Amino acid sequence: MQRDLVKQLLYDMLLARHFEQAAAEQYQQGRIGGFLHLYPGEEAVAVGSLRAADPGDYVVTTYREHVHALVRGTPPEAVMAELFGRSGGCCGGYGGSMHLFDAQRRFLGGYAIVGETFPVAIGAAYWLAMNEEPDCVLCYFGDGAVNQGTFHESLNMAALWRLPVLFICENNHYQIGTEIHRHSAVVEVHKRACAYAMEGRRVDGMDVLAVYKATREALHHVRNGNGPYLLECDTYRYRGHSMADADAYRSAMEVAELKGRDPISLLRKRIREEGWLDSDECAALDAAARRVVADAVSFAEQSPPPEDLHAHVHARPLDLYSGAAR
Repeated sequence: MQRDLVKQLLYDMLLARHFEQAAAEQYQQGRIGGFLHLYPGEEAVAVGSLRAADPGDYVVTTYREHVHALVRGTPPEAVMAELFGRSGGCCGGYGGSMHLFDAQRRFLGGYAIVGETFPVAIGAAYWLAMNEEPDCVLCYFGDGAVNQGTFHESLNMAALWRLPVLFICENNHYQIGTEIHRHSAVVEVHKRACAYAMEGRRVDGMDVLAVYKATREALHHVRNGNGPYLLECDTYRYRGHSMADADAYRSAMEVAELKGRDPISLLRKRIREEGWLDSDECAALDAAARRVVADAVSFAEQSPPPEDLHAHVHARPLDLYSGAAR
């Protein structure tokens, strides 16, 4: 394992954890409104998979997408300002927590509708296939989306046309507050791949190195023209479904047990065992991540709100003859 890669993975997960903790604090202070879905516990999935992807790959994800945007390269201040609903946000303050978007980095957004990521992803993949582009689409979804019609329709279409899509299930075991065995007859999501003649596997979603390796292998499969791939990452979220969730459907003992497999602690343990980084280097990465998050909060606080809340609500009428906006 390359030392620089391990250093990047650790920093990414520390930045993710501190960013989400800061977002929770700002929400509690009333600076962030609406829904806020946080990612602590799942960091290894976004960090491991996106660091294994190429810059030209497209990313489509769900409403729990702050960390995906950060790892993809969207500046932390732009993400935090978007959560604040400020003009300095990556969507000018119009999208908010659930609708981040960064076209420059091929981050095609977070989607609030469960199962909405699938048709968007295969649309992008179809474009790639039609234009014979070498890139892939990484399509993220939760275990709660696997019984949606769009899941089955999209996997079938992707397999039929051999589209370059890597479907990544972030299986945190709870569809809002319903455990997966209560809503799904097949709890091992990767096994559904065989119904569409595609490859699939399950990986420990708390182990960032395992996720990185599995994603690299899956993307190699897709890029070589072998069709789509389904990767199930077995993970866990430490907070409720959203900040509005009292999290009363699971025991404190269960949460504590899974916190014993914290993805950041697991990587730090592996780093010590392998001697990849010393304690001072790890501490410096943590301090750097904290500074970046503090600066992001300051930027969001100082960024003004959008000047016109009605902008972009209605499209400008087109001239039917020229196709240009009037």
